[in-house]
Amino acid sequence: MRVSSQGVTVVALLADPDAPTEIAQRMARMLPDRLADRSDQGRRFDVEVVSEPFTSGTEDLSTLMRRIIDRGNAEDWDIVVALTDLPLHSHGRKLAVDLNHEHGLALLSLPSLGGLRLQTRARRAVEEAVLGLAGPQTPGAEGPPRSQPLPGPLVDRLAPAHPDRTGEKETDDLRYVVSGPRGYLRVLAGMVRANRPWRLVPGLSKALAAALATGAVSIVNSTVWSLATSLSTPRLVIATVGSIAIMIGWLIVDAQLWHRSAEVSREARQRARLYNASTVMTVGIGVLVCYGGLIVINLVWALFILNGQVFASTTRTPLDAAEYWTLSWFVASVATVGGALGSGLESDEAIRAAAYSKREQERRHMLQDDNGD
Repeated sequence: MRVSSQGVTVVALLADPDAPTEIAQRMARMLPDRLADRSDQGRRFDVEVVSEPFTSGTEDLSTLMRRIIDRGNAEDWDIVVALTDLPLHSHGRKLAVDLNHEHGLALLSLPSLGGLRLQTRARRAVEEAVLGLAGPQTPGAEGPPRSQPLPGPLVDRLAPAHPDRTGEKETDDLRYVVSGPRGYLRVLAGMVRANRPWRLVPGLSKALAAALATGAVSIVNSTVWSLATSLSTPRLVIATVGSIAIMIGWLIVDAQLWHRSAEVSREARQRARLYNASTVMTVGIGVLVCYGGLIVINLVWALFILNGQVFASTTRTPLDAAEYWTLSWFVASVATVGGALGSGLESDEAIRAAAYSKREQERRHMLQDDNGD
């Protein structure tokens, strides 16, 4: 690692566009003071944020680290911490941090930090990586010098692993990975968070319009009134689950969101399962948000349009608060099925843009191109 001659350690946050850049920009405002406070050597730090797609076209760790090394060598930076929202893998395990102490580099995969308190966890991970890279080095028994394990409580939940050097040029000297069921769930939650499932609703304008139209017509249909008043709560729950499942399945199949790996290795199958689980959860959360919104809109529309006497004469049931709720609930299920049909009018690109982060879209385009070749 280069040492600044002016007594200031220059730290570059090399971030993929979109969410990683936003996270890096927010943490950069407080990072210099926090690093100076935690450093026991009286150092000063200067933090720069550089947004560029350094993961474009590859997920290979050695390739990514070589790109970061080349980028760092071209600038007057002491330490480079790269942030990406792509899930990265190391010999079947989910990578959290990849380190190269000789060049002062760290690669951080944000999904490994989970889906909650991401900004805080990412800041702590960057602080620990910078302090570990800036710290004194201890020579190992063999090979290049290796730093002490990263300080701080965050890495206590991660497993250190030294990369396998068989037939491979050394681009890193220490990796932190997550493993086990909890690690899998943490990465899965991080992938769903990176996809921002709440963007699915405004991103599917045609499907939403079809659902709203279906709901508006169903609310004033006397046959729907009779069905709603006759259905028990278990049947309403079944209708809810069924309509949501139809919407999720339709979106995934119609837009070809299901990931099929061309490789037959165990690691490739594990990655495919992880990607498909994140797709189902992302689309599922988006559909649930849409379903909840439909219930509220249907309820407001019913309160405005329905006449209690006409409803009671048709269903022989008074139109009270319970009936308003039951009718809005049932119509939301009907409207969700209508929205699934309306989603067929959306382009595959529009659905992918609503369901995935920018990096994930590029990764899937790359896989499609590889399979096409």
